Amino acid sequence: MENSNSIKIIPLGGLGEIGKNITAFEYKDEIIVIDCGISFPEEEMYGVDLVIPDITYLLNNKDKVKAIFITHGHEDHIGSLPYILKQLNVPVYGTKLTLGIIENKLKEHNMLQECTLNGVEAGQIVKLENLNVEFIRNTHSIADSCSIAIHTPVGIILHTGDFKIDYTPIDGKVMDLERISALGRKGVLLLMADSTNVQRQGHTISEKSIGETLSRVISGARGRVIVATFASNIHRMQQIINASIQYGRKVAFSGRSMENISQVAMELGYLHIPEGQVIKAEEIYDYPNEKVTIITTGSQGEPMAALARIAFSTHRKIKLEPNDLFIISASPIPGNEKLISRVINELFRKGVDVIYEDLEEVHVSGHAYQEELKLIHTLVHPKFFMPVHGEYRHLKHHTDLAVKLGMKRENIFALETGDVLEISENEAKVAGKVKTGSVFVDGIGVGDVGTVVLRDRKHLAQDGMVTVVATIEKESFSLIAGPDIITRGFVYAKESEELINEIKEIAKKELESCLDRKIIEWYVLKANMKSAIEKYLFERTKRRPTILPIIMEI
Repeated sequence: MENSNSIKIIPLGGLGEIGKNITAFEYKDEIIVIDCGISFPEEEMYGVDLVIPDITYLLNNKDKVKAIFITHGHEDHIGSLPYILKQLNVPVYGTKLTLGIIENKLKEHNMLQECTLNGVEAGQIVKLENLNVEFIRNTHSIADSCSIAIHTPVGIILHTGDFKIDYTPIDGKVMDLERISALGRKGVLLLMADSTNVQRQGHTISEKSIGETLSRVISGARGRVIVATFASNIHRMQQIINASIQYGRKVAFSGRSMENISQVAMELGYLHIPEGQVIKAEEIYDYPNEKVTIITTGSQGEPMAALARIAFSTHRKIKLEPNDLFIISASPIPGNEKLISRVINELFRKGVDVIYEDLEEVHVSGHAYQEELKLIHTLVHPKFFMPVHGEYRHLKHHTDLAVKLGMKRENIFALETGDVLEISENEAKVAGKVKTGSVFVDGIGVGDVGTVVLRDRKHLAQDGMVTVVATIEKESFSLIAGPDIITRGFVYAKESEELINEIKEIAKKELESCLDRKIIEWYVLKANMKSAIEKYLFERTKRRPTILPIIMEI
């Protein structure tokens, strides 16, 4: 089917995995990209800070890439922009709040001046040579979120982005179902829809319902109220602020991302707080406890975020008080359950009250449940369908849902990252695979931590390290000093003298055996010592520490 009148859709991240959402759309000599997200490291990714997508395919087709279009300002959709724009500096299009958050991010990387950010409004169409990109307002757990329709010579592709259908959103801006319906009547070639909550039956609850719970809970609080939520959830923040002001409380923000995003949201008019109601974190002790609300980061239990530091008494400005009430207004991202449980347990241990999702309605999802997905499918009735955003099981369930709604299974493509879907007016097929994967960011290093380094880190973390240091004299083929043994993370040397002495003896025996035979090639000496020590230690301890022989010559 490789023909000039087909479009290729290439997910470079975000399919069959959580986060790292990025998809390329290629028509002739034009490529556009939707979203540029990150994912967070898993437990076995020792020392890794962020995981960004591998954009080798885009770099190999640099001249074709025309622009990046962003659906909304969540990290799993914008987080890798600074790293990608350093390699591929193309214009970025997004709504006002989305760009406000991106600007902050680019400032941190000292690259705002070099980047071209173009603001668009919902309803606007960006025209390129062959492709026209339309932003359609939707509702999600962050303001200014959009679905995107790509008008191509082959047909219309509708990408829902992350969405839920909230008929009573906080800002009153409902999802533009009329426009989606109009596109459906015109004919949609391909629908790409959010699959995150496809397993949940019914409808999501409106964000507004949270306001009532928060108001009730805050009204009964005897001391400070400390609410942990996602920094990007400005509607949630607004409701916390409204309830706090209603009961005569001042509001303080804690945590870098919370401070940054709240500032951007206030400046752009998305967060409305009366003059004099916001105080700095260091000013909270100037007011009675029952007159203070703190909105903080760390709703996922991240060890370095403000909530965990408050819980474990390591926060520089905020110390626990006996009547504090903590509200965790978020649900754990898969994989973070242990972290958040640890923080909740610690707070209870310190004698304060904690309200979280299991106890009260203090969080609602920003992703569509089954009935909302059914509505989108029914309005759009696409020719082809590709479930996106979710682990592979979510894509599979979304496929089954589409089949129940009358779609033919052969017209549905549950792809994995890197698969290429090629579509013409009348047919679609998977046409190969491109190089994709993950690039690890550790500190300021991007991509210098690979699988080999991670394997070594894992090995060191599990079994530790034994360093053997010896000095030899070349001329006389003799051992001058050592071997000395240094261990890290293997055994406590003071309590394992016998074992350490055994290692010394084995190393000495191997070295002397080689020197007696006039062997002084350091790689032979090291290899012999290493294998003898490894064998002995495994027999004695059933562990395999990393052995590092160091041989000095004089």
